[in-house]
Amino acid sequence: MKKGNKKIIRGWVMYDWANSVYNLVISSAIFPIFYDNVTTKAFAKRVHGLEGEAYTQAVDSGFDFGNVTVQFFGAEISNSVLISYVLSASFLVVSFLSPMLSGVADFSGNKKRFMQFFCYLGALSCISLYWFSPNSIELGMLSIFLGSIGFWNSLVFYNAYLPEIAAPKDHDRISARGFSMGYLGSMLLLVLCLSIIMFIDPKYTSISFLLVGLWWIGFSQITYRVLPNNPYKKKKQKGILLKGFKELRAVFSEFKKTKQLKRFLLAFFFYNTGVQTVMLMAVIFAKKEVDWGDAGGDTGLIIAILLIQILGAFGAFVMSRLSGAIGNIKTLGISIVIWLGVCVAAYIVTSPFQFYFLAGTVGLVMGGVQALSRSTYSKMLPETEDHASYFSFYDATEKIGIVIGTFSFGLFEMITGSLRTSVISVTFFFLVGLILLFFIPKKHVPSQAAFTK
Repeated sequence: MKKGNKKIIRGWVMYDWANSVYNLVISSAIFPIFYDNVTTKAFAKRVHGLEGEAYTQAVDSGFDFGNVTVQFFGAEISNSVLISYVLSASFLVVSFLSPMLSGVADFSGNKKRFMQFFCYLGALSCISLYWFSPNSIELGMLSIFLGSIGFWNSLVFYNAYLPEIAAPKDHDRISARGFSMGYLGSMLLLVLCLSIIMFIDPKYTSISFLLVGLWWIGFSQITYRVLPNNPYKKKKQKGILLKGFKELRAVFSEFKKTKQLKRFLLAFFFYNTGVQTVMLMAVIFAKKEVDWGDAGGDTGLIIAILLIQILGAFGAFVMSRLSGAIGNIKTLGISIVIWLGVCVAAYIVTSPFQFYFLAGTVGLVMGGVQALSRSTYSKMLPETEDHASYFSFYDATEKIGIVIGTFSFGLFEMITGSLRTSVISVTFFFLVGLILLFFIPKKHVPSQAAFTK
């Protein structure tokens, strides 16, 4: 496969457009609000005996329902703690599954087939959320669990195409372009979903989850039409699972010899744990901790999320240009310092205006740090045909970090009873990640001139 083919690059970028609706509508915006609303309503009926008009009046009057819990396999657990633990469990599965499958994918040359399988698993899980009910919370959590596995595992194989379709000098630009397209596409679907909810009827909120699945499957076909399934023409062989493990072990032996790659991945583990934890838990935090008053909590949250999306696309572009001027590591360092400030500020945020300002800041650095991390890792890779295996280490590092981040977030809330304490605890991950960035060797490689600048 010739690098720099514009048609293939456009097709690759379209998968960001296709899958990012999961991250926005399911992980960040509509589902967390929907989940909090329906579980609170069920809790009010079960514990306070409030339903129908009585429940509506209680909400309008600012009635304090206390710590909202759900009954999960007979146990009482906070609704926010439950979803953080379910996400932690899904990331734990991904962190073990992706290295194993990537070895098989590299050996067999079937990256695209694996990518398609997890894409469809994630999209169909989103569609199943249409029938989400607090009365069968276990099934709803299974959909969240499988949706997360589908989304994140598909990205392992998707990201692995980047070093195959473009030269290292173009990785920052193309990676940022992908994230920008993802922000714009997901924002478009979010506006459509909000139009249904606000101008037709809020009872149709669950239609949003159907649209996410259909959007994801539909637009991904553009990607699948142009990406080759077996660019290195590997032949089918027997005992593929065992040979896949051997492939992974061989890649890991090579990986251990690359000091620059190892140290970057260690720094990435810490700072990205902070990034992903904040992104995953931000809406739950804002729903519970910000005093929305007459601003309307749900509407205010959606405005903040749209602001993040708009600035996220712009931020990815700006950080790509900045990295070309001062280098990837320095640019990442600047963004991590900003993330630290976000966590500290979140601890004292109480008003909608303060939260909007914080959301805008998050938007500027969110897309940039993700796009730049992906391209930096891609540029550090040695010449190889085993890109899926190498990216599985990147992905496993990310997911294990998210497991620790979301679990500790839920644990701090459970111990202290305060989401604000959970947010301030995330600063630890950013601090360690920032320090570790300074220990990455600035080894000069001709094809990595932009990185070592």
